[in-house]
Amino acid sequence: MSNAQWRTPHPVNEPVLSYAPGTKERAGLQAKLKEMSATEIEIPLVIGGREVRTGRVGTAVKPHAHRHVLAKFHLGGAAEVEQAAKAAAAAWPAWSETPWEDRAAIFLKAAELLAGPWRHELNAATMLGQSKNAFQAEIDAACELIDFWRYNARFAEEIYAEQPLSAPGVWNRAEYRALEGFVLAITPFNFTSIAGNLPTAPALMGACVIWKPASTAVYSAWAIMRLLKEAGLPDGVINLVAGNGADVGAPALAHRDFAGLHFTGSTGVFNDMWRTMAENLPRYRGYPRIVGETGGKDFVFAHASADPVALAVALVRGAFEYQGQKCSAASRAYVPTSLWPKVRDLIGGMLSEIRIGPPEDFGNFVNAVIDRKSFENIRGYVEHARAAAGAKVVFGGDCDDREGWFVKPTVVETTEPKFKLLCEEIFGPVLTVFPYDDARLDEALKQCDEASPYALTGAVFAQDRYALRKMSDALRHAAGNFYLNDKPTGAVVGQQPFGGARASGTNDKAGSKLNLLRWVNARSIKENFVPPTTWRYPFLEK
Repeated sequence: MSNAQWRTPHPVNEPVLSYAPGTKERAGLQAKLKEMSATEIEIPLVIGGREVRTGRVGTAVKPHAHRHVLAKFHLGGAAEVEQAAKAAAAAWPAWSETPWEDRAAIFLKAAELLAGPWRHELNAATMLGQSKNAFQAEIDAACELIDFWRYNARFAEEIYAEQPLSAPGVWNRAEYRALEGFVLAITPFNFTSIAGNLPTAPALMGACVIWKPASTAVYSAWAIMRLLKEAGLPDGVINLVAGNGADVGAPALAHRDFAGLHFTGSTGVFNDMWRTMAENLPRYRGYPRIVGETGGKDFVFAHASADPVALAVALVRGAFEYQGQKCSAASRAYVPTSLWPKVRDLIGGMLSEIRIGPPEDFGNFVNAVIDRKSFENIRGYVEHARAAAGAKVVFGGDCDDREGWFVKPTVVETTEPKFKLLCEEIFGPVLTVFPYDDARLDEALKQCDEASPYALTGAVFAQDRYALRKMSDALRHAAGNFYLNDKPTGAVVGQQPFGGARASGTNDKAGSKLNLLRWVNARSIKENFVPPTTWRYPFLEK
């Protein structure tokens, strides 16, 4: 074994390709989209490196063309979870004892594979299966996942290098052991990068993982699993078990070897899982680690001095990119009445130019929402706004599910500070605006802080520096990621570690060292070079 102290390559954020007309990447991605659209595939579970077919299958479709089947995927349950737990236990001794630099090398290689030969495939899988346009897929499935794998390797190196002080005659050391048992990673549909990071972050630190992807994102999850296999990930380290939430989650949470949960999803599901873990504590080896990023009701708060053009652009991009299906998406806005008419007109002008349709057409800015359940939920909120006395639909509101699940970008204006659409998470392209009296800034800030139980992302806009400071202080606890004169979306790994508090999660900051620390179990070691040879202390002497 080498005695060198290895250093990982200096991480840099992956450049975002433009996919502009005439570029090589545009032609390559379009060819891959055509190729993958033409083939229906079968997706197995992956347990201990083996492909497992249960015969119980789900269907992956294009959200923007819901009659087009992309894949049939096999569903797991209690029996497959038990198989995955055994596979993780079999892989754990060798994996947990593998030098950290060898583990890191696998994910660094995965990053380079994704930056090169796998880029088009993972982007295309995300566009087809999750209805993201080329730019949204590129910043997510390619760039952010590459960044996670590169930066996490450097963060791991920094963690292992952190050592305690030593007194004279003593050498104090710390080692960061892998968690005993398996980590359950439950990942969402909306970010392929999150789906790739949640199982691989614990694995980098020596844990073995059971990964349950969202049923609406199994298509891209399968591509990630094959990429990791090519990168050299040993069998059993990450076990892919698709299936219904309760069918996979319940037996995993009840298992003696359950050691931790890495979760992104709804607040309600997270609360239920936490409650289940508490009830199951007597059967676990130890207290499980719980890391969750959950719901959001993200805000933009503007001062009268705000630049109206910058504010309008931030609202359109922040609310309607990826159809508002980002946990960070701008969902509510507080705009002074003196500014709102101009901002409203600017937003209307931009929305009149935005095209809606399938992501294969690169001219479409907005695509489909993920599935029928989401479509019906969003439509219900729009209908509520239309019927409410204290609100009106200013722009959009049209919903069309004939070919795909399309919801036109919608702006709702309300005079009620506790209006339903200002308080509840919608997870769709609906922005609710509360125009407030310029003279009642303090009251409006308080209403913004208290309207929602969430605290994920938020933004404030002002040219007046005193106002910017005032708003930042008033909303200090309202968002874990906070933006000044910028939209509340687009956190970059290594630059803005991501996570929120209150009902938005445990705020363990994906894309930082804080998250990786949750997946290790530290051991303090003291070596005394010259131990005492008498039991007596000096104070005992006469």
